[in-house]
Amino acid sequence: MTAARSLTALIIGVVVLTSGSLPSEAAKVAPPRQIAYRTWTSTTDFLAGAQQGTNVTDGALTFGTSTGTTSYVDPFGDGTAKSYDQTSWVSPQVSTGFGLTELVASWNATTPPGTWVEVSMAGQTDAGTTTKWYVLGRWSSGDDTAAGDIHRTSVPSQGDEDGSVAVDTFTAASGRWLDRWQLKVTLYRLSGTTQSPVVRSVGAMASRLPDEKKVAASPLGGAEGIVLDVPTYSQETHLGHYPQWDGGGEAWCSATSTAMVLDYYGAGPTAGETSWVDPADADPQVDHSARSVFDYAYDGAGNWPFNTAYAGSRGVDGFITRLRSLTEAEQFIKAGIPLVASLSFKKGDLPGAGYGTNGHLMVIVGFDPAGNVVVNDPASHLIPSNGEVRTTYDRTAFENAWVPHSGGLVYVIHPSGLQLPPREPQANW
Repeated sequence: MTAARSLTALIIGVVVLTSGSLPSEAAKVAPPRQIAYRTWTSTTDFLAGAQQGTNVTDGALTFGTSTGTTSYVDPFGDGTAKSYDQTSWVSPQVSTGFGLTELVASWNATTPPGTWVEVSMAGQTDAGTTTKWYVLGRWSSGDDTAAGDIHRTSVPSQGDEDGSVAVDTFTAASGRWLDRWQLKVTLYRLSGTTQSPVVRSVGAMASRLPDEKKVAASPLGGAEGIVLDVPTYSQETHLGHYPQWDGGGEAWCSATSTAMVLDYYGAGPTAGETSWVDPADADPQVDHSARSVFDYAYDGAGNWPFNTAYAGSRGVDGFITRLRSLTEAEQFIKAGIPLVASLSFKKGDLPGAGYGTNGHLMVIVGFDPAGNVVVNDPASHLIPSNGEVRTTYDRTAFENAWVPHSGGLVYVIHPSGLQLPPREPQANW
């Protein structure tokens, strides 16, 4: 489990009038779940943005000619300022067709020693004003600070009259929304060096969701009886491991889920990469995942885009989005793509779990013949072991722990050659 995330949603009243009905007789219906995802991930995509010293090479952003120098003091380092050259890229503006109230960015990048990237967003408000740039993450795939790596971090205390950032999520101020948005990616490298970050993709999921306390079970989507062979790892067997990265156990649900999906694709770390882990640990890839996704400001391993960015640094593609239902989730299972889902529930609300949580991640790996959800739940509380991780949860109960809590948020991690399912007109992947 990981710390709870608040889902701030603006209730949008929708009234449907039937022919001949008086307004007083109008039936009130639940507002739609507005979700739209946009990504830039090709030469054509990146050339559509504004280049400020960057190059576009083989479908990726790289360092070109420096546009300036930044003196950066790592807030989790030794207090020494280091000088970094920088370049940046700014995306075109995106209009979702609805006023967004939340946005979560995703990126896939590799950062050689001494390099890092910063992802920011800005937008136009419903009042017609332009927001400042909000920092959504400072990312380094490594943590060799002696070589110039930074401690990867979210940036707290950015709130103003337009919105704020809660760890990894931009949330519009109460009663406000954004009509359009854009992203900025800034590439950094130690001054005097020639290494370059390589940014293969950057995108964001924008949403405006109703304030739902309960949802009906969604229609079956055709994945009934399909279960993907995702390996099972328990977060609880890591209790007390590496306190500097939040000590395993309940803190590592996200990192453990990400590790399971990476190993499903054969993209997990090698024995050489995990040689720093205590040899007594049977699943060193989980410890490696926690170290590689850890957010030093959040002080945890549950930063959503840091998890998909870690996956992206290992040669697969990863991004964050929201799904509207388990019907949509089934389409990914049919395509051979497991999903890491964010849930919250009280003890007893998810029969068979045996616990309650303010925030937890688990892997949707399939569906039983009746459409109930088959998961790898890393919080194997009864007997902490990998053998207790695979379980099946009631479809309606699962959907109500998932959609009202996180808006149906998932990590989508997949090899670049594995085609995603067909999309709805309002594309959320």
